[in-house]
Amino acid sequence: MPLLEAHRRMLDRFGPLDWWPGESPFEIVVGAILTQNTAWTRVEEAIANLRAADLLDARRMAAISREDLEDLIRPAGTFRVKAGYLENVLDWLVTGYDGDVGVALRGDTMAKRAELLALSGVGEETADSILCYAGGHAIFVVDAYTRRILSRHGLISGREHYDEVRAYCEARLPRDAATLNEFHAQVVSVGKDYCRPRRPRCSECPLAYLFDGADISRPDGAR
Repeated sequence: MPLLEAHRRMLDRFGPLDWWPGESPFEIVVGAILTQNTAWTRVEEAIANLRAADLLDARRMAAISREDLEDLIRPAGTFRVKAGYLENVLDWLVTGYDGDVGVALRGDTMAKRAELLALSGVGEETADSILCYAGGHAIFVVDAYTRRILSRHGLISGREHYDEVRAYCEARLPRDAATLNEFHAQVVSVGKDYCRPRRPRCSECPLAYLFDGADISRPDGAR
């Protein structure tokens, strides 16, 4: 299975990455909202502001003004829009689950995914990041790195719907949260360091030559 071999190679290169960065499930939820269309370093600044204000708790964050929230998350960019997205998530958490992320994310994966996707500002990648990293669900997160790597190796065309790419990966990897979590983290590392949009470092990449000639019509990607 090429994706399993890819996982092994990436793990050998990078080691376990223990991703997503966050000290609590709620912090991971906040990070998943703030990281939309911005660099993680900027998200870290915003989260540091929230931590310094002792607001990495759903009920405490929900109690502050919109203006104060915007000011605290300003480093993450588009802060007015993201403050609105955070308020939608906070309302869902506090009203429905007393601010408890663990309770909110407990249950059937697809049912919880539907709840998240019903919130304005939560798209498929954000919802799956929350489910995987904050809720421990066995679901794969598809991002731009995933699409770039798989399409460059001819495993997908790059025009597939999000859920088609997610299903493609989930069908070829063990369906457990730890593996899907780690595989996505490894993909991010390859995408950032090797499979770059311009001047990719193909010869140095841990995935070099792995997928050449793979038959993507078969579930195991056999040659």
